Formats: sequence, structure tokens, C-alpha cells
Amino acid sequence: MAQKPSIPKGTRDFSPIEVAKRSYIMNTIRTQFQHYGFQPIETPSFEKSSTLMGKYGEEGDRLIFKILNSGDYLSKVKDDAFAKANSNALTPQISEKALRYDLTVPFARYVVQHRNDIVLPFKRSQMQLVWRADNPQNNRYREFCQCDADVVGSDSLWQEVEFVQLYDAVFTALKLEGVTIKMNNRKILSGIAEVIGASDKLIDFTVALDKLDKIGKEKVIAEMLSKGISEEAIKTVDPLFTISGSFGDQLATLKGLLATSETGMQGIEELVFINEAIESLGLESATLQLDVTLARGLNYYTGAIFEVAAPEAVKMGSIGGGGRYADLTGIFGLKDVSGVGISFGLDRIYNTIEQLDLFPEEAIEGIKVLFINFGKEEALYAMKAIKQLRSNGITAVLYPDAAKMKKQMTYANRREIPFVILAGGEEMENKTFALKDMVAGEQETVTLDALIERLK
Repeated sequence: MAQKPSIPKGTRDFSPIEVAKRSYIMNTIRTQFQHYGFQPIETPSFEKSSTLMGKYGEEGDRLIFKILNSGDYLSKVKDDAFAKANSNALTPQISEKALRYDLTVPFARYVVQHRNDIVLPFKRSQMQLVWRADNPQNNRYREFCQCDADVVGSDSLWQEVEFVQLYDAVFTALKLEGVTIKMNNRKILSGIAEVIGASDKLIDFTVALDKLDKIGKEKVIAEMLSKGISEEAIKTVDPLFTISGSFGDQLATLKGLLATSETGMQGIEELVFINEAIESLGLESATLQLDVTLARGLNYYTGAIFEVAAPEAVKMGSIGGGGRYADLTGIFGLKDVSGVGISFGLDRIYNTIEQLDLFPEEAIEGIKVLFINFGKEEALYAMKAIKQLRSNGITAVLYPDAAKMKKQMTYANRREIPFVILAGGEEMENKTFALKDMVAGEQETVTLDALIERLK
């Protein structure tokens, strides 16, 4: 029996219209990347496992897709590895490569490997697929595209200011108004952990806090308690669960909470600088907001943290995020190279624009005109005109077969082609074309020059 066609869970096929819409978003992002001086690079879809493992925390490592070694991948496994029944011990022996989890760690590897070829500070953009062995659900996929921009080789907070502007520029260009750019600083989170005497549990604390908007206060507290964070410590940070107000108001509250933490106060000063700069420069359509629960459980963020929320009218997870990392390249032997970067979630941005019906007609415009095929001589006449139309940027095609007129017109309707050309013996003799407007139902006879002007 023939196999029933299917694809793995968490992956998708894309129709021509969907590809056109995705290309519209990517081209918009790419244009802004260019305006802000980012240089595009590409890296392999898979990396050495050692490049990726241990860079995303325990939760992230579990979501990395491992690739089995070629051939008899069990032949080199030591016998005692099976007896231990420990997949973590067995995996490195049967899998030396893995699909990339994100674009940031491969970028760090790229910077170190090509450090003699790049000029610091290096502004890079990258738009490629990534893979995560996550549980597929609404708006969460196992294969998806990230659109990243990073700067390495500069500690300047003006980079963070530019990234806020870049987010605003992209979403304004997409007509996606009302997005919220949320910010926090890992130094503030470190300061909070220090104040409550739980510095050794910083990762546990931040991973739990990051889930506040997803699982609620009570479950976050329960998770913190399960990780060994005391009730007294949790009571000390209780204001974090309900903190509100403007960016400045929240910073004022944090100053009181973190007065005894040098690290925490440094994080506050950094956010004050960024906020004051943005207030002076202004944003077109986005809003900058401080969110002290924003933790993003990735191990490598050390300074500013970004997360972008879709307009309130759309129920969607984050559509972008990022942050600063002090020494990510150090894991590959290049010390003291600071970096900061952001990512655009293409799939969630797509779904947001689709829900709000914001895709412009030109983003999905397909074939502009179809030439009816009446036979060999007429088809050649049509092809000569099609060549001229295409040279003028007009998408034109000839129906490939001299089929019945009804079949060809049905094709034009089903493809939603707005214009059809009928050119038979009389039109060929007069060097004209019968142009039919499929929407209005009107038909006129025009010359080739007039046809080009009419369809431009």
C-alpha cells in the first residue's frame, strides 16, 4: 500500500501565498537591518554538539536536536555505557553533531573562528532556520525561522538604544502598531538574588520568575520553594510580583529594594540611561516598558534583556527578544568581547499580522496577466509580448496548452489573475491585444505599448 504523506509534528509546509507573506516580512526586516548597518552572514544548519551543549542551561540542552553519527553509530560505544543506562553518558558517543538551537551561539563561534577577517565592533544580521525539540502547540514550532541582529566588540549602551529603535522601525514599517518592547537587566535580577541571600540560586530564581505571566504568582512561589529558596527570601521580593507604573516609577521602587547591592544599582543605572535616551529620541509606534519579571532563562545574558509583546488585540507569545552577553565568545577562547543582540520571531510576527489583516495587497500579488493559448503561432506572438512585459517588471505567463477556452479562463479565475490577454489572428494582423479585466468584466483592444502602460 502507498504510504500516507505526512510531516513531523511541529513543522509546516508553506503555500505560495504564505511564502510571499513571509518574504514580505523578511524583506522588511532585512531593509531595516541594512539601514542600521548590519552585515548579513550565514552559518551551517548543524554544529558540533560541543559548540551548542551547555550554552542554554539545563532546560535548553534538553531541547537540542541531536544528530546520530553516520554508519554503525553503536560500534564505537563502550560496553559499560549500556550498563549504566544513562542517556547523557551515551549521547556524546553516538552523536557528535546537533541542529542549531538559535543563531547566537553559532554567531559567537563564527566571530572567534573568523576573528582575523572581521572588524570590531562587528554588526551582523542573520536570517535562518533553527530547531528545538519542544512540545508542539499553538504558535510554538520545532522548526522556525529567526531573524537576528547582533553587535560584538562594544560595551556602549548606545547599542541597546539602537536596538530599541530598530524594533520600533521594523514594526512601524510592517504597520504593526502598538507593540510593547519590554526591558529588564540581569544585573537587577542578580542584585535581587544577592539582597535575599540566594545568589547561588540565581538561575533557579530567574527561571521561575520568568514564568510569572504564564503560570501565575502561586505556582512561581511553589517552584522557588522547591528549588530551596526560603519563604523569607520570597517575602522580601514580594513587591516584584505586583510592581507597576511607568518605567521611571518602577526604577524608583527597585532603587529602594536594591540600595545595598552594587550589582543591582549598576543594572538600574544602565536602564536609566537607555530610558532617558529613548525618551529624548522618541519612538514611532512602539512603547518601551520595564518588566522586572522578565528573566529569559538563558545562561549567557548578563546585562539588558529584551522581549517584544504583540499588540493587546492579539493573543500571542513574544514576537522578539534578546539581550547583552558580556563574554559569550570566551567559551570559544576569545575573552572580553562583549555583545548584545535581538531576534525577530518570524512565525509569530506572521500570525500577528495575519490576525490583524495587515498584509498589503502587493505583498501577495502573483501573476498579473495570463495570455490565452490559441495554438503555436498565437503562442509565439504572445511569448514575444510576454518577454517585453517581463522586462518592464510585469509578471506575465502563457497558458502552456492550447486547451479549451473555458479551461484556461477557469485557471485564471482560480489563480485570481486580474487580467487575461486574448490574441488570435485578427490581433496578430493588427499587432494588438484584447485585454480583459477579470474583476470588472470589461474588455478593450490595445497596442503593446499601451498594454505595458496599462499593467504597470
